[in-house]
Amino acid sequence: MVVKRRYASAQRQEQARRTRNAVLDAAATLFVDPGYAATPLTAVAARAGVAVQTVYAVFGSKRNLLSALLDRTIAGDDEPVALPQRAFVAEIHALAGPEAKLARYAVHLEQTNARQVDVMLALLNAASADADAAAILRKNDEERRRGMLMFAAELAGTGRLRAGHDVESAADVLWLAMDVRNYDWLVRRRGWTPERYREWYVRTTAAALLDAAAGP
Repeated sequence: MVVKRRYASAQRQEQARRTRNAVLDAAATLFVDPGYAATPLTAVAARAGVAVQTVYAVFGSKRNLLSALLDRTIAGDDEPVALPQRAFVAEIHALAGPEAKLARYAVHLEQTNARQVDVMLALLNAASADADAAAILRKNDEERRRGMLMFAAELAGTGRLRAGHDVESAADVLWLAMDVRNYDWLVRRRGWTPERYREWYVRTTAAALLDAAAGP
């Protein structure tokens, strides 16, 4: 009997996971076009093939759905794994030189921006007129800033920061360079390859932040 209950519980968990992802997939489409403000939760529910009550039961509100969508889009999954515990962070930490660290981060950044560009641009557009979207954008900005402070500290630890830079100012440069609008402009609008975008990121941040004379 215990085995049967465990099996039933596993089935319910898997069904809940599929339902959650179906709603997030629907939101990922509709919040981009026609847009967050123009999309009621009834439309999200219809596209996901569930009742609107199910959407409320899983997410609680439209704002929470947008926040969850952004989190999944940025992370690439819906797993509750904090940024410091992500594999790419450990990989960056294991590298010795700042150029290698920037190059590894550039791969992560390009992959993340490729996933998130449509949702992030939709959020930026929605935030100009919707208070909930604006609050989520501010939260995202704060999280990105904290992430770049971590990365700036990682680079500072190599002893290669250019004179006049500290962790705070280095984080400012990294925060600016990672902006998804750079990816949108260079890759999607100007037709740069992902490889050229990654090279641009490394060259730009290294030139701004690193003391080349102190390099290997």
